Amino acid sequence: MLQILRKIAFPFSLIYALVIHIRNFLFDIGVFKSKSYNTPTICIGNLSVGGTGKTPMIECLVRMLEGHKVAVLSRGYRRKTKGFLLADQTSSVSDLGDEPFQIHKKFPSIYVAVDADRRNGIEQLEKLVHPDVILLDDAFQHRKVKPTFSILLTSYGKLYSKDWYLPTGNLRDSKREARRANLIIVTKCPIMLSQAEKSKTILSLKPAVGQKVLFSSLAYAKHFKNTEGKEVTASEFNGKQIALVTGIASPAPLVSHLKDENFEFQHLQFGDHHDFSPEEINRMKQFDVVLTTEKDFVRLQGKLEQLYYLEIAHAFGTEDQALLEKAVKDQI
Repeated sequence: MLQILRKIAFPFSLIYALVIHIRNFLFDIGVFKSKSYNTPTICIGNLSVGGTGKTPMIECLVRMLEGHKVAVLSRGYRRKTKGFLLADQTSSVSDLGDEPFQIHKKFPSIYVAVDADRRNGIEQLEKLVHPDVILLDDAFQHRKVKPTFSILLTSYGKLYSKDWYLPTGNLRDSKREARRANLIIVTKCPIMLSQAEKSKTILSLKPAVGQKVLFSSLAYAKHFKNTEGKEVTASEFNGKQIALVTGIASPAPLVSHLKDENFEFQHLQFGDHHDFSPEEINRMKQFDVVLTTEKDFVRLQGKLEQLYYLEIAHAFGTEDQALLEKAVKDQI
């Protein structure tokens, strides 16, 4: 049914594409202005809606930049607050949004801020924090800011080069805008991706001259974590009724991973950034164990017992890892 509706909406996708092209053209010719900043800014984003692994990539860069004063600036999607907000010990998931709150809790030594106005967010961070580098989360379309360095993500199974504009497809920006990226990272690749498949993917993406394409796969933690942060082995779930709860854009890789690990579970699937209702929470309480993603965990914590999450990270080959680290550290 959804696919039929998307096809029916094709004329609207043409209108959307026209608006996007006009907007980018006005930025290109200087009618709309892009502003640069003294603080190095690294933008992480995509051309399509959700599901490319932006938050794990932010975490990857934070680890690479250990020893530097790092700030992360996000819009704070679906938060209950307005304007600029710098996270502190009193901040909650409703203050920041799920993904910024996840980063804030996981990396307490860095600065995490939210602001829909990226220019104001950067200026406030420069004034209050004086960071060595600012990581701009999901900011590829925010052309009012001209970042020092841009990383564009695209999923291996849903390359932007094979996509179409919203609402028929998932593109929220023109494929042509990929030329603005310094690095293109193909995420969620099969672990044993052959060189032939990499070459085929690069051919599809048609990178600009000098534009590097890197490849990463998802690496899942060996153990689950509970609300106290204690690591729990899968054997502790034997014989129990398990629910997998996901409120993310692309749960398929996690579902596949758990099935490969011989888990038997009922999948309760919700939309990205879903606000769980009391009725939905009560339904989850019927299970012995609730497994979820790290992003969903921060919204469910305190509402359920027997709640566990599985951490994920981007895994690169040795050469691609070295190229990414050098590119990132060269910005500071």
